[in-house]
Amino acid sequence: MSLATTRVNGVDAVIVRPGRPLAGTVSVDGSKNAALPLLAAAAVLGRSVQLSGIPSSADVQLMLGLLQLSGYRVDRPVTAPGDVIVRPGSGGAEVPELADAARIRASYYLVAPLLAACGEARLPWPGGCQVGDRGMNLHFKVYEAFGDAVRCDDTGYRVTAGTGHDTVRLTLPFRSRGTSIAAILRAVAGGSRLELGNPNLAPETIAVLAALRAAGWDAHASEEKIALTPPPGIPAGTVSFRVPGDKIEAGTLACAIAATGGEGRIEGVHGPDLKPFVELLDWLGIPATLTPDALTVHRPGETSGRPLRAIASLEPDGLDADFEPPLMALALTLPGLHLFGDDINPGRHGNLLPQLARLGAEIEEITSTLCRLKGAQRLTGAPATATDIRTGSALLIAALNARGTTTVSGLDQLRRGHADLPAKLRHLGADITEAP
Repeated sequence: MSLATTRVNGVDAVIVRPGRPLAGTVSVDGSKNAALPLLAAAAVLGRSVQLSGIPSSADVQLMLGLLQLSGYRVDRPVTAPGDVIVRPGSGGAEVPELADAARIRASYYLVAPLLAACGEARLPWPGGCQVGDRGMNLHFKVYEAFGDAVRCDDTGYRVTAGTGHDTVRLTLPFRSRGTSIAAILRAVAGGSRLELGNPNLAPETIAVLAALRAAGWDAHASEEKIALTPPPGIPAGTVSFRVPGDKIEAGTLACAIAATGGEGRIEGVHGPDLKPFVELLDWLGIPATLTPDALTVHRPGETSGRPLRAIASLEPDGLDADFEPPLMALALTLPGLHLFGDDINPGRHGNLLPQLARLGAEIEEITSTLCRLKGAQRLTGAPATATDIRTGSALLIAALNARGTTTVSGLDQLRRGHADLPAKLRHLGADITEAP
């Protein structure tokens, strides 16, 4: 296959041609979805924190800049490339106007750092991938439970720190990852005990809790409750966190390998984070071996022909919604009637399905968040656009099996979540050349 970097109407794009099966070994970057809350946690701890495994994806680099504008010191040690050290500022910083926060969906993680540094957070409404409204009402109920005041208008929202509470107890109506982490961060910023019922227990939430334990906090998690207790004072010295490997990048690469009938090893992952995804590969008859730090996709014999049911879920051990687009691209190559659902990001299918249709994919939209397709389908190369991060990755997988040439533009969206996903595909056997 050939992937060539070019410019299409002034927009970064890649040209993808089908070819031999992908093969080899590749390592994933640190997870964007884990790095963003871990950076916020580092900021609110009130001590120096060194984070390793920071990815170069655009959203994470923007978050680092926003923390600096919020009064925090961010250093990049020369002796440890890829690491950053986050240090508290001098305190009493002026409340910044962070207009660029509108470029990322997880900008709400900045509320707790801003309250810790300035006593107030002024933020635009979340932006980033246009995959449905990022509801903030549940976040606001969390801040009000801590005694904070919340005001909103058409441009954004303002949270002003209250007098605080020694202990905050609340139960979420559903297992929201963003709200669970927002509550945890707010507790750390205020030095409060927290009892959070019906929490989200996604790997990103667990990574924040593990980081807090490393910093001296008492943190326990079960399906019923997360319980946090602060340490007696702020310990001296620098604490170290590590951003876990990107499970979604690993799943995307695994789908690309499987879709081409290849065989490859993906390193740098936290194996348990991929368990729900690998169970679906096994159901499809795609042999895969999962270890604590790697995923190996083996060359398939005969796929099962069984229907895939990939329904995103917020429940413990549920399927992360970001796995759905690459699995859909894989399913286009496999026999069976396959079902997909994502109520978590209700606008995602509105982006993804029309772009796959440009390559000839026939996908039946049952509802705005539920669809099905019958495979295997023959796709034909055509121009398509990465309208969001996961649509971009799904298009790359689909293009690997399309007849002829596919041009995928809008790679600025893809780079928000992956520093260079096409380069990882090249490492697995793709021929990437610069356009003249």
